[in-house]
Amino acid sequence: MKIFQLSLLLILIISQIFAQKAEETEDWSREPKVVTPGKGSRPPSDAIVLYGGSTDKVKWTKPSGEPIGWKSNDVLTVMPKSGDIQTKLHFGSVQLHIEWRTPEIIDGNGQERGNSGIYLMGLYEVQVLDSYENKTYYNGQAGSIYKQYIPLVNACRPPGKWQMFDIFFTAPQFNTDGSLKTPGYMTVVHNGVLIQNHVALLGPTVYSGTPRYWKHADKLPLLLQDHSCQVSYRNIWIRELNNL
Repeated sequence: MKIFQLSLLLILIISQIFAQKAEETEDWSREPKVVTPGKGSRPPSDAIVLYGGSTDKVKWTKPSGEPIGWKSNDVLTVMPKSGDIQTKLHFGSVQLHIEWRTPEIIDGNGQERGNSGIYLMGLYEVQVLDSYENKTYYNGQAGSIYKQYIPLVNACRPPGKWQMFDIFFTAPQFNTDGSLKTPGYMTVVHNGVLIQNHVALLGPTVYSGTPRYWKHADKLPLLLQDHSCQVSYRNIWIRELNNL
């Protein structure tokens, strides 16, 4: 027993001699920049405000380049049949905060009730829908990565109530020959509830068929969909993650 105890003591002494010093595991290679958080859901100091009021409508355009046809005051509201709108700025990997509201007066059911969509890079859709006591296919309800991932839970508020998405998007990367290097990833928080947990995107959103990747630009516009429902948006801000 004494030999065992002496051997153990010797091992402890040797390990202490050759152990790393605490300061040897300190990382001083990159100092995080200072960002001032916003109050509540307001934008932090490094965010780009995409819509905070009517003056911000100039930051948006139709995909054709024409002025937007949506109603623009304190909020941005779809005018049915006026077409999708997109940002003039282009983005890759981002943190996006966006608040939305479906009409208080219920009109239709399933996919015809408060339908719109948020397309990261104009290609990867997070579904906007009135999914409060409204049945539809599960990979098409609010918070779904449309036709790819069912939300973990249904966190919808009643129609006419403001809701919010916080979306964390990692853009896909491509090899020089156009093949996929790494897929895109998405995390979505709906009204403070995690509903998509770092899911690997299967490709750009398609209504039917199998999604597949094709090489596209590193940065593309954020697009909001006109699906013939008067969905409203407000307090839209974005943080670029490419250079953090």
